[in-house]
Amino acid sequence: MRRRRAKHRRNSQQNNVVVDTDKGLHFGPTPSYDPLSDIQSQQILEAVFKTLREVGVQFEPDPRALDLFRKGGCDVSDSGLVKFPEQVVRSALGSVAKSVKLWNRTCTEVIELDNRHTWFIPGMTCIKVFDDETGEARDSNHEDLALITRVADALENIDAVTIACKNVERSDVFGEVDEFVVMAENTTKPLEYLCESPESLNVVIDIAAAIRGGYRQLADKPYFMQLVTPLPLYFAKVHSDQIINGVEAGIPIATGTYVIGGASAPITMAGCLVHTLATDFAGMVLGQLVRKGSFCVGGSDARFMEPATGGVGSFCQTSLAEMVLCQIARELGYPSLTGTGGDSKARRFNQDAVWELSANMMQTYYSRPATCDYLGSVDEGITFSLHSLLFCDELAGMLRKMWKGVDISDETLAMDLTLQEGPRGNYLANQHTVDHCRTENWDARYFYPNMPLTSSGKPDVELIDRIDTELKTIIETHQPESMTADIQLRIRTIQKNFEDTYQPPA
Repeated sequence: MRRRRAKHRRNSQQNNVVVDTDKGLHFGPTPSYDPLSDIQSQQILEAVFKTLREVGVQFEPDPRALDLFRKGGCDVSDSGLVKFPEQVVRSALGSVAKSVKLWNRTCTEVIELDNRHTWFIPGMTCIKVFDDETGEARDSNHEDLALITRVADALENIDAVTIACKNVERSDVFGEVDEFVVMAENTTKPLEYLCESPESLNVVIDIAAAIRGGYRQLADKPYFMQLVTPLPLYFAKVHSDQIINGVEAGIPIATGTYVIGGASAPITMAGCLVHTLATDFAGMVLGQLVRKGSFCVGGSDARFMEPATGGVGSFCQTSLAEMVLCQIARELGYPSLTGTGGDSKARRFNQDAVWELSANMMQTYYSRPATCDYLGSVDEGITFSLHSLLFCDELAGMLRKMWKGVDISDETLAMDLTLQEGPRGNYLANQHTVDHCRTENWDARYFYPNMPLTSSGKPDVELIDRIDTELKTIIETHQPESMTADIQLRIRTIQKNFEDTYQPPA
């Protein structure tokens, strides 16, 4: 294991590029947890293929998308209902890129989205934050997104950044573009982006190309991944346009719908999963018809209505569904972008949230999605909590320590030392203990040595207060690496030209 890790580290220093494969990699031989048998997995897939073949997926009529489907061998009606022969779907699943690298703003660090790593990301698109003065939830704005992004930039276990909260005051195409600029200005980390308008995506591609130094450079070293958000079994033109435009520009694409069992899909887990995967596969087919071998994969979440309240909940059902989606993605070879670790239904960061976050982050150890995109999200995705984000960052560090596995060697087995000490040996003052006393530990910031102990004689400091102390320090001291004045000017020019020339669709 030591030799393998050293090899990863050597590779990471080539050409002054840091590929921190240790950070997100699942070391060790332990397989991920698969809740389905091989037969059950095939039953799910057969139902998905039948749904695509006999029920179909509705696309808002658009000649560009529908012509691609017709030429690709699909049955396309004038109304936009597309039915997919199984061989067309299987061909797309076989040709889709199985991994992609996302580069940071300066092209000095990279993360790889695949089935061997898990990356942690704050988000996503909350519309409220907790006010510093009142502690109550209020509408989020430009400054809130900037602050959250700066804090995320400082956190060791946050690997990329997405739109954690919306600028509610400017919920239009210009606001969507500005959200990308805010993220780019406040972190050097790779980005995930999502928008409702394909025009916004086109401008963001222009901005990213300006940052990267050209469109070819952006395609060679993607700066962001685009998240496309159709409805279950339905793609509006804005969604098909984003897939087509993004793939043509070489931007990695993930299609992610939010299927709610009992509302927009059958309430049973199996039925809901079929709708989830069918929607994903339809988007993946479109991506492959635009450019074979492109990275356009499914990343939808399966959620479920709670009969007692009508709300979205059912923790164990959602967790099992995520494990199934991760299993099927692994079996088909592409990364699962469905990780819901870091998300809590609790109204705010409280005891309920700590329980749920601890449980769903720990599940990530077994399900191993490629990305967890909801760190910091509470109140059913409505409100973003910085305290929750820091807590999730702490748990992500714990997971990474566990993913490194157990180092088995003569040094760690310590048989010579045990023979020397014999029964009832004293290892406290031994050099071996000095050398290894910290290597096996999780370097926790809020727990263990930082937890209040009865014997310390010090007053108890609650978990949220320990987190709050670090949060205030980060806000007061951390500043991300800034962009050059030349790039900032190019971005402002692109934004202004768009605002001056944009004509809303009729």
